[in-house]
Order: sequence, then structure tokens, then C-alpha cells
Amino acid sequence: MGSAAGEGSKGGLGGVLSGVAVAAGLLLFLAGFGWAAVTYRPYTVPTSSMAPTIAAGDRVLAQRVDGAEVRRGDVVVFSDKTWVTGSDVVKRVVAVGGDTVSCCTDGKLAVNGKPVDEPYLPKGAPAEVQGFPTVTVPKGRLFLLGDERQGSLDSTAHLSDAAGGTVSRSAVAARVDSVVWPMRGMLARPTGFEAMGTLSQPGPLRMIEVMIVAGAVLVLGGAAYGPIAASVGRSRARGSAEPVHAG
Repeated sequence: MGSAAGEGSKGGLGGVLSGVAVAAGLLLFLAGFGWAAVTYRPYTVPTSSMAPTIAAGDRVLAQRVDGAEVRRGDVVVFSDKTWVTGSDVVKRVVAVGGDTVSCCTDGKLAVNGKPVDEPYLPKGAPAEVQGFPTVTVPKGRLFLLGDERQGSLDSTAHLSDAAGGTVSRSAVAARVDSVVWPMRGMLARPTGFEAMGTLSQPGPLRMIEVMIVAGAVLVLGGAAYGPIAASVGRSRARGSAEPVHAG
């Protein structure tokens, strides 16, 4: 009787721990998805103007940010009717209000007179197909280029506009963190701009992924405990029921 009671108490404790694991897992899983829904927006990029960083048809996750938070090197989603009517645009910020930007110096884009290393450009591609004169970016505005400089209708295509190719910070809706389909992961940090000021920090996407994965593991592990424990119990019961013959 004492042995049976011991086994029952162990099973009861295991059942409680299993329930706790499932509950904690569900909490983590749902919290991760909720956090992602509040923080990020998915976008499908229709053109190759950001290749090879983002190819045509890629699905990206972009963190909702205020335009005032945008820094040099960020890949942002914005809307400007002088560029495209009724559609969002994805480009890379290369200069912010107060900066000067021109091309080219030693074959590179120059911001505030300093050549910028841009490893995200297609291998062997120039910083620009053709040079453009120095532009002074007005306060509160941004100068943006595509990573595929040959086929990108970016700030250089709008230099004759009233805003000189720049876009208001208030037009920015989000900052791209990751390419999720096909799964290419987080965007590389634009270290070429580091000498000119602090870069943006990645959003909480990695933490969200950890929460979702950990939650799923806890739910599956906790749910699997019952069937496994039952199977082990049946095996033990069969073993104890076998007759023992005297030698």
C-alpha cells in the first residue's frame, strides 16, 4: 500500500507540473504574438530596388517607430504622394536633417564630406550610376536611396522636386528589422554610418522569437507528459503482473 501511494503522489506532482508547464507555455506563446502584433507590421516588398538586402516579393517585419527615431542607415517604410500615390515605399536613409550628401568621392557616397562604406550594395556595384551634386538635407527631413542604385526610384530621381528629393520624418511609419520570407533573418547593421552618429538599435524581434519558441516547447512538453506517464505506468503494471516461478 505504501508503494502504491508513493507512485500516486509522484503522478499527482507530475500532473501538476505538466499543467504549470502548459499554462506558462501558453502565456509566453500568446504574449510573444501579442507583443509582435503591437510592435511590428508585415510588408511585402514588390520591387527589387532594395536588392540584395530585400528582393522583390520578400516579406519583411518592420517595427512601428516615430519618424523622429530614424537614424542614418535605417531601412524604413514611408508614404509620400510625390513619390508614389496610395502605396508605401521601402528605402534606406543615408542622410538626415542638417547633413550634406553627394556622390561620388573615391567611388563612394559622401555624407558630410566623409565617404561611406556600404557593404549592403550589390557586389561590385558603384555607389551611384551617375553622380549628383551636393544636397543639404533640410531639418526634419530625410534623404533616401535604394540598395540597388541602378533601378531604384529614390531621392536622386526627385532632386528637381520642391523638397529636393527629401522626405519628411513624419512620413515614416516603420523601420525594417528582418526579412522573414524567405527567412534571411535580421538586417545587417549599417556600420559605415557609425562614425557620424549613433546607429539605431534592433527592435525586440529576437526576444519575441525566444518567447514564442520557449512557449511552444513548454506547451508541447507539458501536453506530452500525460500520454508518456500513462504508457510508462502500463508497462510497469504488465511487468509486475508476470508470474515468478521458483527454481
